[in-house]
Amino acid sequence: MPKIDIAQTPYRTGSVYPEPYNAQMAGRSSHRLGQAAGLTQFGVNIVYLQPGAVASLRHWHLREDEFAIVLTGELILCEDSGETLMRPGDCAAWKAGVAEGHHFVNRSGGEASFLVVGSKAEREIATYTEVDMQIHMEGGNARFTYHDGSAWAGPRDLPKGDQK
Repeated sequence: MPKIDIAQTPYRTGSVYPEPYNAQMAGRSSHRLGQAAGLTQFGVNIVYLQPGAVASLRHWHLREDEFAIVLTGELILCEDSGETLMRPGDCAAWKAGVAEGHHFVNRSGGEASFLVVGSKAEREIATYTEVDMQIHMEGGNARFTYHDGSAWAGPRDLPKGDQK
C-alpha cells in the first residue's frame, strides 16, 4: 500500500448514535485511515474535537481492545474512575471486557486531535455508562438496545445503581 494521503481518506462528522445523542457529538469529526487502507482486523482513525466537543458517549467494549494517543491540543480523558489531562504524546488503552467507561472531551480553547486504534471484532457490544444504551455491531451494521438487551426506543433514565 502506498503512503496514505489523509486528505483523501473517508471523512466523517458526528456519530452513528440515534438522537438526541448524535446532536451531542457536534464538533467531532474523523479521518478513517484504516478504512482507506482496506484494513479488516483493526480500525485506525484520527479524531478531531473542536472546543467543547466530546469524542463519544462514555463507553467500554466487550470484545475489542482500544488504544489512543493525543496528537494535538489538550484533551480531558474522562473515565468512570476519574479525569486525566492528556497532551500530545500521552497515551491510554482499554482492554476488552473491562467495564471502565471512557471518552475524550475538549475543554480547551483550540482544536485537539487524537489517533485511536481498535480491534475489529466480528461481533461487538459497547456499553454506554452514563446513558441506558448499548450498541451491537455485526457485519458493519449497528443496532441499539438498552442495557437489559431490549430494543432501544429512545432515551430513558438508568436504574439507580446501574451507572457503570
